[in-house]
Amino acid sequence: MRVWLDKIASATANVPLRRDARLSSAIVAREGHIVAGRIHGEKTSYNQLEDLHGRMMVLHDGDIVAGVLGQRNALQGYAGFVPDRIEAGDRLNVLNLGGVIGKCTSESPTVGQPFEFEVLGSVLVFPEFGDRSGVPAHIGMNAIPVADQKPPAVPVVFIAGTCMNSGKTTVACHLIRHLAKCGVAVGGAKLTGVSLRRDTLQMRDFGATWSVSFTDAGIVSTTTLTAVPVARSLFQHLAQAGAEVIVAELGDGILGEYGAADVLADKELMEHAAALVLCANDPVGTWGAQRVLGEQFGLTIDVVSGPTTDNLVGTRYVKSQLGLEAINARSHGRELGEFVASRIALPIAGETR
Repeated sequence: MRVWLDKIASATANVPLRRDARLSSAIVAREGHIVAGRIHGEKTSYNQLEDLHGRMMVLHDGDIVAGVLGQRNALQGYAGFVPDRIEAGDRLNVLNLGGVIGKCTSESPTVGQPFEFEVLGSVLVFPEFGDRSGVPAHIGMNAIPVADQKPPAVPVVFIAGTCMNSGKTTVACHLIRHLAKCGVAVGGAKLTGVSLRRDTLQMRDFGATWSVSFTDAGIVSTTTLTAVPVARSLFQHLAQAGAEVIVAELGDGILGEYGAADVLADKELMEHAAALVLCANDPVGTWGAQRVLGEQFGLTIDVVSGPTTDNLVGTRYVKSQLGLEAINARSHGRELGEFVASRIALPIAGETR
């Protein structure tokens, strides 16, 4: 079967796809496999899809889209899974802006019902010259190899949050900007979460020489099983590229289902932690995170940022009641950058090394 792809989701980026796509009715019902489907319905909210370049495109009824089978477990979005069996004509759902496709089991009122995705078939690629039958496309093709190897000796700034949308990417970007101004080659990494290029593209915009995520390693959505080996592989990849400092964002919250806690619990990974930045939405979240990180993982927070530091109310509590440093990335980005740079023994931005 041949179809014209109206839109190609960013989650497929590892595999170069043609708009004029060939499909197979034999669908591999496993995470990472690329499928084509027809969108049903119109929406006025959460109605976009990120393309290969990071541009957001509005989805319309009847669009034929290439996406990637995967699960999602978002507190403020959709939750869904990959069914054990998928056939052409089945109705699945678009679970996120990156084009992750699965069967929705739960949704947040803020995003409404998800788009229906009528499965048309598995997208085929033709890696061998002269091959006329093709093979089902999977985002593991052309991916960074995942191997549970010893982490490289490169300092890492870990950014963890109490929840999704707690300001982690904003903090990562401001830190990258100021660390790059110190004259070091900065690598950005998104270690856990669900496939979306937006965060790593922003890291590049703010000065990261390289930025990668778990999707670059062929993983649609991280889990407790994949988070640690993926993190190690991404760090190794950035170190080999030449990164002198790595700014690593842990997607979702420290108690979420994407494996952030497993990364924080890994002793070898945390040996390379030059700083641990906590992003929190409110004082209660900060209080709880301090106890979870300290009691469960034996970790100390170096500085708190995120919405809880948006004004003096939260900042005062964090400093006086919890005894932690609190610096807002949006209003005091340079101060936050200098604070973290001091933890890595880097010069102040503008000084010579």
